[in-house]
Amino acid sequence: MSLFDTFSILIVLSAAFAYINHRFIKLPSAIGLMLIALLTSIGIVAIGKLSPVRLENLTMVVARIDFSELLMEIMLGFMLFAGAIHIRLEELQKVKLAVMLFSTISVVLSTFIVGTATYYLLGLFGMEMPYLYCLLFGSLISPTDPIAVLGVLKEARIAKELEMKIAGESLFNDGVAVVVFLTILEVALHPGAMGWTDVSLLFLREAGGGILFGLAVGYGAFLLMRSIDNYKVEVLLSLAVVMGGYALAYRLHISGPLAMVAAGILIGNHGKRYAMSNLTAEYVDKFWELLDEVLNAILFVLIGLELVVLHIEPSYVTLGAISIVMVLLARYVSIWVPAQIIRLRGEFTQRTVLILTWGGLRGGISIALALSLTPELGKDLWVTLTYFIVAFSILVQGLTIGRLARGGAE
Repeated sequence: MSLFDTFSILIVLSAAFAYINHRFIKLPSAIGLMLIALLTSIGIVAIGKLSPVRLENLTMVVARIDFSELLMEIMLGFMLFAGAIHIRLEELQKVKLAVMLFSTISVVLSTFIVGTATYYLLGLFGMEMPYLYCLLFGSLISPTDPIAVLGVLKEARIAKELEMKIAGESLFNDGVAVVVFLTILEVALHPGAMGWTDVSLLFLREAGGGILFGLAVGYGAFLLMRSIDNYKVEVLLSLAVVMGGYALAYRLHISGPLAMVAAGILIGNHGKRYAMSNLTAEYVDKFWELLDEVLNAILFVLIGLELVVLHIEPSYVTLGAISIVMVLLARYVSIWVPAQIIRLRGEFTQRTVLILTWGGLRGGISIALALSLTPELGKDLWVTLTYFIVAFSILVQGLTIGRLARGGAE
């Protein structure tokens, strides 16, 4: 099957599922699409019990789609830029300290809590797994996914400041988490070859270099946009920032996700204010909003269809259920600790911490990172546990976060 055929199938399925959801189910887009795709996958598996040949053919179609490569190397840059370009800097500045701490300290803290708890949990089930491999799982499951979070928040209609805390954190912490994941992976693949200095320098180069590079690329595009007034060319320039910038960041071994967030915030604020006419700003907003919606639809359909290719062992079901609770507890602790350290008791009540905990949705990034692992690193186990957590996160937490947040609006 060619790339065009594969992409055509995804677009047709996404359009069909989006129509069914909008016409009949009426759930938030991200949740509805994933639910329909998940039910479709369950139906395919059930049919496969009666006709194994048909299941094998359908499984081969889904298996040919490299989910990890498609999301991490193609779709992620577009989605992060699209989310960042709509972030208002003046609103982000109001919660900048919280966003900064939750996207760094919370990610690292959650990584070690989940990794350590998973190490001992697997021991109770008689499954030996090196501690570093468990930390890999902790790092890939700790970030809140901006794609899932922003998709749900658009329709939740919660308080603006609370929305900015969740959205701002999710945009930055996934980039940080990818850096943490790659750092631990490097240590796991080359045990003893990297000291703390090497690890620190690697992290600084990836994260700091990504943000600086994103600001540089975004500012370069801003200068070009300021010199003209043509919405077609300026939309094309924003597209070039994502495609050229993300590809170059990858080759420079710096964080492409963080680069796109930085570039998106700069162009979405400084660029719109000083380089774009009202007409251009409107076209840029509409273009990225539409592209974001299309890519979101494809992503959540893909997440649902991934069930078809999972090899679920009976013991994994129990582990998956326990892991859901474990990750939620780790999320709560990783939010609560920084809130106490910076003494923001007036800004962060107990209910706010609960909302941030429940609103920390996991999504495609976690699945993509798990799928990027090799079998030697425990890929099958981590992919299955990640899928359980992501499915619960989007379908259960995603459906209830709006009601919880509105009830606790401050």
